[in-house]
Amino acid sequence: MKTLFKLLSHWPLWALHGVGWTLGWLAFGLSGVYRKRFAANALLAGLPATTWLGAVGESGKLVMELPRLWLGRPVPAIWEGAALVDDALARGRGIVFLTPHLGCFEIAAQAYAQRYSHCGKPMTVLFRPPRQYWLRELVQASRQRPGLLTAPTTLSGVKQMIKALKNGETVGLLPDQVPPQGMGMMAPFFGKDAYTMTLSVRLVQQTGATVLLAWGERLPWGRGFKVHIQALQAPLPDSLPEAVAAINHAMEQLVLQCPQQYLWGYARYKQPRESL
Repeated sequence: MKTLFKLLSHWPLWALHGVGWTLGWLAFGLSGVYRKRFAANALLAGLPATTWLGAVGESGKLVMELPRLWLGRPVPAIWEGAALVDDALARGRGIVFLTPHLGCFEIAAQAYAQRYSHCGKPMTVLFRPPRQYWLRELVQASRQRPGLLTAPTTLSGVKQMIKALKNGETVGLLPDQVPPQGMGMMAPFFGKDAYTMTLSVRLVQQTGATVLLAWGERLPWGRGFKVHIQALQAPLPDSLPEAVAAINHAMEQLVLQCPQQYLWGYARYKQPRESL
């Protein structure tokens, strides 16, 4: 598999996306469980099939672009809202980037590292190692690059992120990812309770960091990506349950900006597994 990843990393992005689109539809057609979950999750958001069906092929693109992102040459990435990052870094309070499973969530961290590594303010991303050893090696190698660090989903990883924020650095989280048991609480996501991480709120409350929303839009025909940066519409409430619910609502609003690129097949409402 490593050899295959290395080979695919040399492919142009348009070719990888073409193969990925096909694989996405194959998975959707062949797996009844996946197809049912995909449609059910999109239905919770009140979306007609004409709106969310485009996400079927995009989900396949997400998988096929990984070899290029992890092992290949840098891909083109343009920015929208970079001034928000510049201002937050200038204040020196640290930044908590929140990125849902929308578009290419790998590119947001990579683009930040490429653009801001010279500032001495690296991004630390929360990292849950894959169960497959060969894949774990690839992921770790790809995410340990100039301006980009990783933190495990353990107490030591949380301490690492708090330290980074207190140093005026940045951290990146996927707040719509189901956290391990004991690291979350139930909160509504598109009207249905989902086990949701509390870490993002706790990091902000303990460090006073700025919260920014970030996601990487996949541009058509393999032209690269657009990194969107937005601010929260309102400060997080002091109450932990209310703050967690507010973050879920913010993620919903991001998803509805481009539902064609959300990972609707992700098991968002599954039961959490035990901590590593």
